[in-house]
Amino acid sequence: MIISRLLSHGLSRALAGLALAALIPVAAHAQSGDKAIVQSERVRAELMAHAPDGVEPGKQVWVGLQLKHAPEWHTYWKNSGDSGLPTQVQWTLPAGVTAGEIAWPLPKKIPIGPLANYGYENVVLLPVPLTIGKDFKPSLLSRDLEVKLKAQWLVCRKECIPEEGDFTLKIPASSTTAGNAAAFQASFDAQPKALAGESTVAVEPTAIKVSVSGLPASVRGKQLEFFPETSEVIETAGAWTQAWQGDRWTAQIPLSLQRSQAPMVMPIVLSSGAQGWRVEAAVQGTWPATASASGLTPAMEAALKSSAATPAAASSAPSLTFAAALLGALLGGLILNLMPCVFPILAIKVVAFTKHADDRRGHRIAGLAYTAGVIASFVALGAVMLALRAAGEQLGWGFQLQSPAVVAVLAALFTVIGLNLAGVFEFGAFLPSGVASLEAKHPVVNSFLSGVLAVAIASPCTAPFMGASLGLAIGLPAVQALLIFAAIGIGMALPYLAASWVPAIARLLPRPGAWMDTFRKFMAFPMFATVAWLVWVLGQQSGIDGAGALLALLVGMSMVIWALTLQGRARTIVTAISLVLVAMLGWATGGSVTRMQTQQLAATESGWQAWEPGRVDQIVATGQPVFVDFTAAWCVTCQYNKKTTLSNKDVLADLAGKNVALLRADWTRRDPAITAALGQLGRNGVPVYVFYKQGQPPVVLSEVIGVDEVRAVIAKL
Repeated sequence: MIISRLLSHGLSRALAGLALAALIPVAAHAQSGDKAIVQSERVRAELMAHAPDGVEPGKQVWVGLQLKHAPEWHTYWKNSGDSGLPTQVQWTLPAGVTAGEIAWPLPKKIPIGPLANYGYENVVLLPVPLTIGKDFKPSLLSRDLEVKLKAQWLVCRKECIPEEGDFTLKIPASSTTAGNAAAFQASFDAQPKALAGESTVAVEPTAIKVSVSGLPASVRGKQLEFFPETSEVIETAGAWTQAWQGDRWTAQIPLSLQRSQAPMVMPIVLSSGAQGWRVEAAVQGTWPATASASGLTPAMEAALKSSAATPAAASSAPSLTFAAALLGALLGGLILNLMPCVFPILAIKVVAFTKHADDRRGHRIAGLAYTAGVIASFVALGAVMLALRAAGEQLGWGFQLQSPAVVAVLAALFTVIGLNLAGVFEFGAFLPSGVASLEAKHPVVNSFLSGVLAVAIASPCTAPFMGASLGLAIGLPAVQALLIFAAIGIGMALPYLAASWVPAIARLLPRPGAWMDTFRKFMAFPMFATVAWLVWVLGQQSGIDGAGALLALLVGMSMVIWALTLQGRARTIVTAISLVLVAMLGWATGGSVTRMQTQQLAATESGWQAWEPGRVDQIVATGQPVFVDFTAAWCVTCQYNKKTTLSNKDVLADLAGKNVALLRADWTRRDPAITAALGQLGRNGVPVYVFYKQGQPPVVLSEVIGVDEVRAVIAKL
């Protein structure tokens, strides 16, 4: 049986089915099912209810998200300070029930190096009032008020990790709910009380002067904590002064150099110990010109003015950019054929020509069908990704390999291909004669499915020229975006299409002979090498137990395939035994394969730190340049660059000589924050390499970086 049997006959439809499964994303959630609790190693989040008077129109009902932080971890207040994000809640409630705003308890000031944040440590409950309207009616099937919540919070220590959870809570409508009374009362007691006195904020060129009256006599003369609810106004970590003038508290607080807000009323929270007060202070004076009322910084305004001054260039840029993106997509797709996983498939397909060297018509039809399969698969994958992003998912190119289940499926697929190439079994031996003859009658379908398989293998990779094209595609209208994905498919299919249609290229191929069987068995080793890589990728996601379980299951699957090649009673007995063993093994260890291990952000190499949202800005603000490596374990190009250029002693010496901070953003597992950061750079996949320096735009390097390229950029820092 020649090699072309693998991709053109027999089990090609089954393999393509596995390939299509690899193109479908598997979303990772913090929990499954209806629950009121979501827990990670950093935060235990629980949805609570407090309805001491029951659930009736006109009665007060409270729900709240309680966050229990692990030691040293914190989440954020409504104004997070210099960095961070406040906790966000989205409610799904029955008709007649509406949710109010979060009643934020008093925060604390959390110093982070030269910066400062406002947030919560230990335990905090964020209560929200529910208004029960007259038209609320419990369901006939249940007398409960069903509350659903989708919450997102950013939890930080030195590193920051975005987390989320889906919660469901049923509150009995016919009885009271007061089991969490103590927790809600503690949160109510920690909320600032409204002040009735007059308060003002006087704006000066570099500071604001705050004046608050009406504070209790018990706190006069004491030092108070100051928390503005409006973000991006003051220097959060800056030195400020406060004083008492009789019963009036005053303070002078420096304005932020990056201020982007110019409010006319500033809500302010003051605290002394566990007591807090809130006042909305009227702003007096005119905000200085360092930031405009539109909320734009001077640098942003200058950029906009510069852009507006050259309308002709701006109008011609989009078409040129789109044309360049199409060309980049075409070249990138062509280079995809050189990726370690894809090249063996292309080689097998091309060498398959040698069996029917004179069947030019058959080759041309097969070439067109293969090309159609590749293009259709790229367009379908692009459409899925665009649709999911439009629905709010933070996904990028290669998103499917962020799922352990997809990685495991691909490992099984390559194991089957490798065993076939090595001669352990032939697909025809496993198929009924009717099915085998049906496959033989439809070579066009088989070639099309071969293209689907090739895309499933190639899709996690980002070749040179592809990065910018994919990044642009995400922001384009659907038709133009899909044209870019189609151009990638055309580029990838070109070598095989050229060999099938151009006789001169076909004549360069070797003639049929005994070498074909040797070549076939040799090609099994790249397939097994790919399996080893996929097992390593899964180990980065599911841990050593997951990788070990996958290896054991692959061995068991190989045993089943071998058993099916036996004859007579031996085939029946050995196959039955092997199937039972594999079933037991899957029952015992299968969960370890797909169980996503908790993300560990600790740097694994000397000198490298884990990337986190806001970290680049914090470092650059100190004057230190930053180099960010956006990478993933499943990205072959990333690993090549890491082992060559990024490990080069001259590059490392130059980085150290310029005191460049090294950050690594690991996208092996789904991380919406990294996806968003890539989008800001105009990219949608990895690898991406970026240099940041204060006062300069980011410098994005090529996908396949060389020592000279990196050193040249470092020399300019």
